[in-house]
Amino acid sequence: MERLKSHRDFVTVLKRRRKVSRNDIVVHFLVRDDSSSLRERRLGLAVSKSVGNAVARNAVKRRFRVLARQYENELPERCDVVMRAKPSAAAASFQSLDEQVRSSFSAISRKTADAR
Repeated sequence: MERLKSHRDFVTVLKRRRKVSRNDIVVHFLVRDDSSSLRERRLGLAVSKSVGNAVARNAVKRRFRVLARQYENELPERCDVVMRAKPSAAAASFQSLDEQVRSSFSAISRKTADAR
């Protein structure tokens, strides 16, 4: 899974306001309709200081990256995703985050299939 790198890409995904919310995460998504050869899914992470200190934030980001990689095949092609951590994400168990990411990504898949 590629990374969303530019601020402009983050803002584009967040402005569309399509999201799936769970207990500890909010997943914003956008399916690009461009005809470029870029068919990959891209991931951006937003973990603010309200989640905790630098150690806690980095732990949450590592967990998000592992889980996103695990379930990325559930997302449609050309999908940009921004995973935003709620403050409770730092205290959440890995199993809980695993379930939330899985259900979020399958909900995105269902929502984008309905839109087509």
